[in-house]
Amino acid sequence: MGEFAVILPAAGNSSRYGSRNKLTEDLCGRPVVLRSIDAFAARAQRDVKLILVPADYRMRHWLSPRLHDYDRELVQLCPGGDCRAASVLSGLQHVPEDIEWVAVHDAARPLVSAAVIDRTFAAALEHGAAAAAMPVTLTIRQATGPLPARAGCTIPRQRLCAMQTPQAMRRIDLLEAFSACPLPLEQVTDDLQLLELANRPVWLVAGDDANIKITTPQDMLLARAILAARP
Repeated sequence: MGEFAVILPAAGNSSRYGSRNKLTEDLCGRPVVLRSIDAFAARAQRDVKLILVPADYRMRHWLSPRLHDYDRELVQLCPGGDCRAASVLSGLQHVPEDIEWVAVHDAARPLVSAAVIDRTFAAALEHGAAAAAMPVTLTIRQATGPLPARAGCTIPRQRLCAMQTPQAMRRIDLLEAFSACPLPLEQVTDDLQLLELANRPVWLVAGDDANIKITTPQDMLLARAILAARP
């Protein structure tokens, strides 16, 4: 399998989580962000040679002493941006040019499995770009505006997917997609949208119900329950 640089946007501040930084919160004995790093660090002897963690100065200060347990060649800190996409771009610009493939993974998804990582990386190598996703199971209905609002039409869900990470692609393709992006970066919701806007094909692979993104305190409770139920 090819060599990947993994970029983890790691801002951690969220109005929906409250005043605390969700990435530094304890998740069954280990901080959330370190669990996310661990998921990829475990692959370092095979195909992940560099993990980039874009962070603001507060996260950099918190992370620096906690990264001493990792190989210094494995984890590199670089400054983040004003939004998620800007942080990804900052990380991307720190990837060595001799690394062909990159993957972006939300640092707030600490429960990503090796199987999901393997599927995503393998599909990217075969198709040029790939991402983890899950079929939508809820009924999806449009609304005329922010709730409360009048209900609009129901959207057939058979072909709808909820996106997860990792999302993997060629480094040069993502760089070119950033350069050609017609939207302000704060309007870019994920990295596949950049490739979509650049007319690049992307392959979707099965994600995992446990690969949740911690956004609210309720998500943290669910993550702890998932970990507690694992053997």
